[in-house]
Amino acid sequence: MGNPNVSNQGYQEAQSYGSPLQAEIIGQVQIPAPQLVSDRKKGTAALLCFFFGSFGAHRYYAGKVGSGVGMFFTLGGLGIWTLIDFIRILTGGFKDYNNLPLK
Repeated sequence: MGNPNVSNQGYQEAQSYGSPLQAEIIGQVQIPAPQLVSDRKKGTAALLCFFFGSFGAHRYYAGKVGSGVGMFFTLGGLGIWTLIDFIRILTGGFKDYNNLPLK
């Protein structure tokens, strides 16, 4: 950025890596930032979804209280919403309230 020792090419490489927060450039070397994950567990969320998914228990567990209430009153979108969430939990696409993947 303002450092004359860092070339524009290195900055562009960091941009292609993701965002400036995900990589730090020291000369021409990129150091990836640590991967952030939620403190919530994927297995616990999957079990809650399987047994109590129609009531939104897995969403309460992940901190998504608003959508958990929505699931409770619609019985998990008549099961469709619950099924989609269960698949997303098993494949790693379900995230917590901070938009971090479950561990």
